[in-house]
Amino acid sequence: MKNFMDENFLLQTETAQKLYHEHAAKMPIIDYHCHLIPQMVADDYKFKSLTEIWLGGDHYKWRAMRTNGVDERFCTGKDTTDWEKFEKWAETVPYTFRNPLYHWTHLELQRYFGIYEPLTKDNAVEIHDKINEMLAKPEFKVRELIKRSNVKAINTTDDPADSLEWHKKLAAEETAFKVYPAWRPDKALNIDAPTYADYIKTLGATENTEIKTFADLKAVLVKRADLFDSLGCKASDHAFTYVPFRKADEAEIDSIIASALAGNKPSVEDCEKYRTMLMLFLGEMYADRNWAMEIHLNIKRDNNTRRFEQMGPDTGFDCISDWSTVEGLTGLLDALDYNNKLPKTLLFAGNPA
Repeated sequence: MKNFMDENFLLQTETAQKLYHEHAAKMPIIDYHCHLIPQMVADDYKFKSLTEIWLGGDHYKWRAMRTNGVDERFCTGKDTTDWEKFEKWAETVPYTFRNPLYHWTHLELQRYFGIYEPLTKDNAVEIHDKINEMLAKPEFKVRELIKRSNVKAINTTDDPADSLEWHKKLAAEETAFKVYPAWRPDKALNIDAPTYADYIKTLGATENTEIKTFADLKAVLVKRADLFDSLGCKASDHAFTYVPFRKADEAEIDSIIASALAGNKPSVEDCEKYRTMLMLFLGEMYADRNWAMEIHLNIKRDNNTRRFEQMGPDTGFDCISDWSTVEGLTGLLDALDYNNKLPKTLLFAGNPA
């Protein structure tokens, strides 16, 4: 009988095994898109527990736990201990069988902690205590984990208003691997968000500019992109339920911005016009800088209003969207291509259709 998730897990042919073990396994990792926290890398953070690593912000695990009937206090609550949360995750793991969460959990246990048995509620205490003891050692601090994984380059996810201070620190200190910022301008695109006006003030303040018009916004974004460029940025990232394409002139965009900054909620049509014109500007900027343009499609986000108001975005209440992808996306890409300003483009579609 084969060992549980052995060294040939998912490698079902001799060719696959040869390609992986003799070639792919030895290659360095170039991570083009992740959500690592730059400050934790810069500070060479030491994790307090496996619960902090696995459940501190992983809304995929939270969602699985909720589906298994686990009360919210064991997912995101402040009144429960790390052990209590870990225990509930251990009880949930066997029910994630055939889901990548099951695979990832056990591959991490094997590759980083030398644990080759399935995690269940019965061995949760033993595994919890053993790993937490290991995490106290210097070789399990963040930078050492990155080096042990043979990672050579990391793209984080960063807002245009970010100071990038931790990237500057890492650029000056770290030689074994590189950490580059990646441009994520969702807050500038989401003109219908209640936080838009405050965000635009924050963004403008980074360049000592009061943003009142589309021209102001573009000028500030160019200056922020210069900073990102100086620290090695080569990629941008955008989240859309669907990609709109509804062109407008600059005077109309100025009016839409002014209304939103005054606290008015824009119509769907105005949002589409604003996002279209901003994406056309950004796409051309990316082409000029040789940045890749990543677009996440067909995810309907933050569907539970009560939980969104309690916990904010990215807490496990998203789902696949069935909005039409074709018309808006092709309109955007074609308009950029027509002016020979289409950047390298990567599409991440949440809907397999």
